[in-house]
Amino acid sequence: MNTIRWIISAAPEIFLLLAVAVGTILGRVKIRGFAIGTTACVLIVAVLIGQFGGFTFPPVLRVILFSLFVFTIGYRSGPEFFASLSLRTLAQVAMALVLGGTGLLIVLAFASSLKLDPGTASGIAAGALTQSSVIGTASGALAQLGLPADELKQQEANIAAGYAVTYVLGYILTLLFVPFVAPKLMRIDLKAEAKKLEAELAGGEVPPAENLSYRKFQARAYLVSTAAGRSVKSIEEQIGSRTVVERIVRQGIDIEPHLDTVLEGGDNIVIAGRTAALVAARPIIGTEIDADEILKAIPGNVVEVLVDNRRLHGRSVKDVAEQVGGNARGVFLRALTRMGREVPLSADTRIYVGDVMTLVGSTRNIERAASNVGQILRTGDRADIAFLTAGIAIGLLAGLASIKVGGVALTLGGGGGALIAGLVCGWLRSRRPTLGALPPAAQQTLSDVGLGGFIAAIGLGNGAAAWTAIQAHGLMLVGMGLVITIVPLVVATLFAFYVLRMNPVVTCGALAGAMTVDAAVTGACEMAESQTPVLGVAVPYAVGNVILTVLGPIIVASTYAG
Repeated sequence: MNTIRWIISAAPEIFLLLAVAVGTILGRVKIRGFAIGTTACVLIVAVLIGQFGGFTFPPVLRVILFSLFVFTIGYRSGPEFFASLSLRTLAQVAMALVLGGTGLLIVLAFASSLKLDPGTASGIAAGALTQSSVIGTASGALAQLGLPADELKQQEANIAAGYAVTYVLGYILTLLFVPFVAPKLMRIDLKAEAKKLEAELAGGEVPPAENLSYRKFQARAYLVSTAAGRSVKSIEEQIGSRTVVERIVRQGIDIEPHLDTVLEGGDNIVIAGRTAALVAARPIIGTEIDADEILKAIPGNVVEVLVDNRRLHGRSVKDVAEQVGGNARGVFLRALTRMGREVPLSADTRIYVGDVMTLVGSTRNIERAASNVGQILRTGDRADIAFLTAGIAIGLLAGLASIKVGGVALTLGGGGGALIAGLVCGWLRSRRPTLGALPPAAQQTLSDVGLGGFIAAIGLGNGAAAWTAIQAHGLMLVGMGLVITIVPLVVATLFAFYVLRMNPVVTCGALAGAMTVDAAVTGACEMAESQTPVLGVAVPYAVGNVILTVLGPIIVASTYAG
């Protein structure tokens, strides 16, 4: 025991890293498909280790760790958040605002009636609304109040206690509510409605479950005979399926394949497009030939492109193709992913900023089309550390600003400032792709290390006091957490379906997004036996991350008695 206490006094960072490591491992463990999650497990492990006492960490460490996490949230959500401020996605934004606003009102009602301190109120809000970032923004707001060190430490312990008790409950309730309760409130069969939505997206016919995306891109060579005397445009239109003439070789010389170029007998041409269309092209053009040398000059490519063109936000695939126009010639959309999940594809599928398109075609055609859609995701990109650190520094500076409300300084704090900076930096990156690279892998690493380290520092530093608070008020915290999770979900469901007239399948995805619970989307998809719930996730997820995060300072300012 003396050895442990010596290590704690000499190098407490060892236990911080161990808490993150053990909590992360436990968070991955699934029991019948359910996992508690990394954040909750890290906090629980840290609180248990914190019973040894004596853990102290410099405030600057926690500020930096939390800033890394919350800046990354903003950076990732920035393009979607600003693009969501449009009429096409107004309903989904309104639903997310109603959910967050209802949660805030209930928390403040409990705080007023039960005389909750700011720490406890913020902790149960963070856990019950499943938004870990509230812990950081609330802690930052408390630090701005000038409280005595002992009182500040107790408030932080109360945040940890409230979060530890209510997060797991809020997470489980959201997982169960979205696929099971929400459809009953809307009086619909989720599976049947998903099939109906798939049919609408497919133009009235239910698409085969095994083929919701385009077939593989191919290129084949033909010797022109029956197509002699016809223009490239007429040939492409007759074959259909957006097939394109990629190359024309006439007597060993390359001829630029313009739409008005007329084919001659004996030309060797390369046709690119979907497999089924190419098979039907032979009687239209002539004999298929084995010409490896001219096919090699048409390098096929598969590229992922991040959609960041705001003019495309909320538009259908068909509208996007028309808006891109001739720049989309010879390029095919093979898959569309949103929040890491594949979205059912059809001409009417909506595209949102932040989606990732998988485009196939020749390299030159893809690069031409991608410039009108967004930015190509390249695995070799390095994070722009100067942009990252400067952005966080500006955010922390902005967080120092405060407004007096009833004698209380209302401020976003460093965490809120870093969030706003992240939103702006993410948006700037979408406007200028050469500025501020932060690849997805780097984003995930910064987010995981930042949040994990911050949560571990909170748990270790306040473990004993948090455990005492849990023992004293655990049952009351559970009861409040249940209400704070369920009531906003019920209100948001009824508001979205009966007032906003949102599609019920999209509503289920939007609920999961607004609560920022990714696993609830998976549950809805499994219940619907369809990927269509993913269609409602992106905008509410971006709005929910921002709205719920800024609740911390609001709750602290509203409940602090002075």
